[in-house]
Amino acid sequence: MNRRTRRLRRGAAVVLAGTTALVLAGCGLQPATSFVPEAGPGTIERIDDLPDGAHITVTSKNFTEQLVLGKIAVLAAKAAGFDVTDETNVPGSVAVRELMTSHGADLTYEYTGTAWLTFMGHAEGIPDKTEQWEAVKQEDAGNGLTWLDPAPMNNTYAFAVRDEAVEELGDVKTLSDIAKLPVDERTFCVESEFNSRADGFKPMLKKYGLELGGSGGNGIPSDNVSILDTGTVYTATDRGKCNFGEVFTTDGRIKSLGLTVLEDDKGFFPAYNVAPVLDSATLKEYPQLADVYDQISPKLTDAVLQELNRQVDVEGREPADVAFDWMVKEGFITKP
Repeated sequence: MNRRTRRLRRGAAVVLAGTTALVLAGCGLQPATSFVPEAGPGTIERIDDLPDGAHITVTSKNFTEQLVLGKIAVLAAKAAGFDVTDETNVPGSVAVRELMTSHGADLTYEYTGTAWLTFMGHAEGIPDKTEQWEAVKQEDAGNGLTWLDPAPMNNTYAFAVRDEAVEELGDVKTLSDIAKLPVDERTFCVESEFNSRADGFKPMLKKYGLELGGSGGNGIPSDNVSILDTGTVYTATDRGKCNFGEVFTTDGRIKSLGLTVLEDDKGFFPAYNVAPVLDSATLKEYPQLADVYDQISPKLTDAVLQELNRQVDVEGREPADVAFDWMVKEGFITKP
């Protein structure tokens, strides 16, 4: 059994296990698709000395941003001349992690904070983006995985305010500015998970000199906080139910609803920068892959991912088409 066959069989087993678990849990799944448009070379050129049949397997999780990033990874590898197995749209972070650590897949885009906190089991994240990336890179080397340079995009927690309220709230720009507002203006919309997390709402308020339930000048009355279901925080914030809503920094609804993200100026939230993660043996065999993905990462900013995610979630476009159009626009690939 050759390397590729072993890899595909291990990958299929992990994906099947993850899919079965979700079905048993009663979660509906949309069928995975391995479609990506045909692409010609751009700044990503076919590798001259690539052997015939050079193959890699690309995987991703099954939410919008990961599907877009997964298709970017597939298109880049194909433009470089690889035969690509597309195993994007895998249900769950654990299943993708198992594909990578079992060497059933060669490449994924992963978040530094997720690896550090969820996979590696550390109690606290590292707010400094470079330090967090260096820490996961060093630890994952022992798992036979190599982290390439991270992208600027940082899909972490944040708080946002509707654009039209920024001036009304004293030109609020940072989380520290919230403490300067009158108590009755310190209103929040948060998800139940974030409200109860050990690294969530209450510790964040404490970091910024505020106290949930406190009656003093630094207090946040309990009635000022709305606990909402996942996904409704964005619309509630936009409609003025609260001044400050918990968001993820690359969510497409930030742009489509006209929300302004406040700066985490005291560095409370861990860094969740995304980076290409490769099987170390694969990278050793095909070191040119580093050059391919290192030219893409600097272009993946929060604003870019907000827009790409918006096109999928708001406009209903296919992640593969969104990824293709962006890569053509950036010159990484060309239309054949």
